[in-house]
Parts: sequence; C-alpha cells; structure tokens
Amino acid sequence: MYDAYDSSFPTDQAAGLRQMFAHARVRFVPVVANPHVAFGGVMLERLCTAFAEHGAHVLVIDASDRAPSPKEMAVLDLSECVETLSSQVSYLAARGLPVRYVDATGSTASFLHAVADAAPQADVVLVHATETDLFRMFARSEARPLLLADDRPSAVTHAYAAMKLLNQRANLVVFDLLLSASPNSPRAERIAIQLATCADDFLGAVLRDWLQIDPASDAREAPTSALRRWARDVLMQAPGAHVGARGLHSAQQAQPVLN
Repeated sequence: MYDAYDSSFPTDQAAGLRQMFAHARVRFVPVVANPHVAFGGVMLERLCTAFAEHGAHVLVIDASDRAPSPKEMAVLDLSECVETLSSQVSYLAARGLPVRYVDATGSTASFLHAVADAAPQADVVLVHATETDLFRMFARSEARPLLLADDRPSAVTHAYAAMKLLNQRANLVVFDLLLSASPNSPRAERIAIQLATCADDFLGAVLRDWLQIDPASDAREAPTSALRRWARDVLMQAPGAHVGARGLHSAQQAQPVLN
C-alpha cells in the first residue's frame, strides 16, 4: 500500500472531479464495501430498485474484494464489459480495475471518466469498492459516501474505520448509512446514533442520513418510503453540488429514517 493517504495529496484530482461532476449528467455514489455485511448484494439490489423507480438507469460498478475479476477486454474496451441486467440496471465486474487507471499522483479518478464514456446510458453509477479504492477515486471531491453496515459489532466497527479513513485522508465530510437489519432489530437506531456521535465528536464529520433495509426483503418489492426519498434526494442534487453546505450536526440531529 503506497503512502498516498497523507494530507499533501495533490489537488489536481479534485479539480478534475469537480469538472466532471459539474458537467456530467451522471451521479456517482461511492458505496463503501463492508466484508462483514452478510447481505451486501441485497442492499445494492434495493438501491437499484429505488433509483429505477424514479426512471434512472443504474450502473453498478463492483470493485469490492469479493467482486468478480474484470473481463480481459476491460483493458481494451471497457464498454464491452458492461453487462445489461435489465432495462434499467447494468453491471461492471471491476475487482482490481480502478488501480489500472492510476496516474502519477496516485489518483484513479480517470477510471470514473472511462466508466462514464463506456456507459452513456447511466444516470446513476454505484461505485461499490473498498475505502482504499474510493479514496483514490474521490479524494477531495464533493461526493457523499454511503456506508454499509448491519447490526453486528464487526460490521459497525468496519463502517466507522472506513468513515475515518475517507474523512482524514480524502477530506470527505458528509456520509450516509445503509443499515441491514430486521424491522424489529433493537440495535438499529442505537447504531446509527453511535456512528453519528463518533463522526461528530472525533472526526468533525456528519452522518447526514441513515436508512434501514430488511435483508429478507425481495429486490422486486417496491422501495420503502425512506429509500425512495433518499434516492430522489440523490437524483435532485445538481452534479457538483456542495454536499457539505449543511454544516455539522450532532447525533440527535442526524436524521433517522426507519422503514
């Protein structure tokens, strides 16, 4: 692991990302992979359903450690590797692929440019990757990462560690949380409040919103009102909108969104 995480990381990457977010139609949503979440695939499916209900075409980039390796053609023609799963969902297996786009500064932001060119039909791109990969792609940008967790301690600990890395090394300040837990989980709300408190007290960061997803739900079911609202909020944001404009909130001000 190279030492690209210090605060001296060049701002060229941020300038490139700001230009891309300002002019592109597509919304990029960094989704922080969590190896301790048992139903991560279900959560991605529910996100796709929510965006598709709003008429958006979703591309899922799976660059997590558990994702399939990219096809050999990815080196020559990325568009040939984008799989069509439905009329509104596409998929790109991308484990280890972003680092192939690394530049001399350690940035892999050019991977996002390549994806936008390869999938022009996409309105939303869910970038499901480790916090390390997301740091290289989104450092100093105005992205709002979506943390994944469930109601087990190992998953919550990993989500906090990922938030800490992205905050301290990528200067990302505002986060959302997607929590996989049954509707009657006694720990769900307490977990969200705990993460919000730690973000505010120790990182100077904000857990802006959180949603609870039932891991037993079917991807074909209509999204919950909370998930529908969150997806609409993402789509309504102008690309390049300043996500940190709301300032810091305390744990009690973090908006709980229960199904």
